[in-house]
Amino acid sequence: MKLTVVGCSGSFPSPDSPCSSYLVEAGDYRLVIDLGNGALGALQNHVGLYDVDAVALSHLHADHCIDLCAYWVARNYRQEGCPDLLPVYGPHDTPGRLARAYDMPERPGMTGVFDFRTLTPGTFELGPLTVTAAQVNHPVEAYAFRIEHAGRSLVYSGDTGESPELVELARDADLFLCEAAYTDGRETYRSIHLNGREAGEHATAAGAQRLVLTHIPPWTDPQRNLRDAEAAYQGPVELAKAGAVYEI
Repeated sequence: MKLTVVGCSGSFPSPDSPCSSYLVEAGDYRLVIDLGNGALGALQNHVGLYDVDAVALSHLHADHCIDLCAYWVARNYRQEGCPDLLPVYGPHDTPGRLARAYDMPERPGMTGVFDFRTLTPGTFELGPLTVTAAQVNHPVEAYAFRIEHAGRSLVYSGDTGESPELVELARDADLFLCEAAYTDGRETYRSIHLNGREAGEHATAAGAQRLVLTHIPPWTDPQRNLRDAEAAYQGPVELAKAGAVYEI
C-alpha cells in the first residue's frame, strides 16, 4: 500500500496543511479517508478528481468531512456529466449532515452523486483492501480504521481520547497514524483527543511498528508532542506533513 498525507492539520487548516485527509492506494485502487477543510484542492496534487474509488469518513466534524460538499459540486456539475455514484462510508446521518451543510433538502440531498453507506463496527472489503472499523472515544460517533493489503497494515485513529478499542485495532500495525491534538499537561478535557504522550502509550500497548503523529492544531507545538511520544514509545516516531508519502 501507499499512504499519502493530503492534509493533517487539526481543527482548522494551518498555513502548511489542509485539515485531515489521507489517500490510500493499492494497485490502481484509491481510497480517500476523510476530506476536511481545504483537502479537496490538495487532493488534486495526488489523484484526479474522478479517479477516486471510495471515501471513508471517520466522523462528521467539519475538519474531517466538510470538503465532501465541494466534491459534490465537482462531480455533480462536471462538464462531461456526473460520474458513476461514488461509495461514501460514514457514520449514521452522513447524507443528512452534508445536505444541511450545503443548505439543500435532505432528500434527495447528495444521493445522486454519492452512494452513502453507513459505518458500523466490523470488517468489509473495498477493492483489494480489507477495512476494519472500530468506534473510538470522541463526543460524536467516530471511527478508527485498520486497512490491510498483502499482509501489511495501516491504522488511522481518527479523532479519539484514550481508547482500548484503538489499541486492539492497532495491534502489530506496520504504520500507526495517530492523532495527537493535545499537549500533555495543558488540555485536561477527557474523551476528546490524545496528546503526544498518550499517542506513544497507545502505540506501545498495541505493539505498532511505526508511529506517525497527525491532527496537530496550529496552536499546538508539534515538536513538544513529538518529544512526548518518543518518551513513551521506543519505535520510530515522526510528524505527519502534507504531501508526505509512506510505502507500507
